Amino acid sequence: MANTREVKEIAKRIKRDVIQLTSKNTGHPGGAIGAADIIAELYFNRLHHRPSQPDWEDRDRFVLSNGHICTALYSAMARSGYFPIEELWTFRKLHSRLQGHPSRHDLPGLETSAGPLGQGLSIANGMALANRLRGSDAKIYCLVGDGEIQEGQVWEAAMTAAHHHLDQIALIVSWNDIQIDGHVKDVMNIEPIAEKFKAFGWHTIEIDGNEVNEVKKAFDLFEQNTGAPTAIIAKTVIGKGVSFMENEAIWHGKAPSTEEATRALEEIGTSSFGSDLIAK
Repeated sequence: MANTREVKEIAKRIKRDVIQLTSKNTGHPGGAIGAADIIAELYFNRLHHRPSQPDWEDRDRFVLSNGHICTALYSAMARSGYFPIEELWTFRKLHSRLQGHPSRHDLPGLETSAGPLGQGLSIANGMALANRLRGSDAKIYCLVGDGEIQEGQVWEAAMTAAHHHLDQIALIVSWNDIQIDGHVKDVMNIEPIAEKFKAFGWHTIEIDGNEVNEVKKAFDLFEQNTGAPTAIIAKTVIGKGVSFMENEAIWHGKAPSTEEATRALEEIGTSSFGSDLIAK
């Protein structure tokens, strides 16, 4: 298990991978970078999982509902041992297992395919109910974007989770106030987010999602909570750590140029966890 300093270094490595992969192809760098601290904590300190045995029945599950930020997930999976790090370079290539939206039929270790938004929590509910039937206490962590919770299905799933007291579920809302068309509050305001989940019967925690210590404490509280699902409202910054990306909606789905990637990597800084991808 990784300590706080190590998780921060892993998150930095994930951010570097995101920049390198999207600059070589296309993708969605902003949200992936903003969620890197959360994903690093999950894969290297929190999830009970076995990369060499991805179908282990008693594993914890991670459901990436906003699948377009999958470069961060692919990085974490490769660097925790699910597949060779060199395979990251196939991202979005024809016949690759690493497409622009995840496909669980192609890549062992992925818990769900993702593309259409709003479905992740419903899938997590099904996993939690299945666990209950077979007597498993494995946890399910589901990450959604804030713009994504404009989808009505999310709130139907929120009612379902509360009604069935699915305390094995942690829903993490990456709240960066950015979606493809601009600021979430301007497209369709979703605030107050925490109060809404509380009203739906959820145990609700508000944190800085780019501060590893706060992420760790929130997951600790989730693991101690019983009787209700947990919503972690994680305030994040799109493109966190890259000055020209932060809080800019264009980086939802814009790939950096070679010059922009070079600058971004300089601003993120080097990581002591693993080596950089070798330029191809």
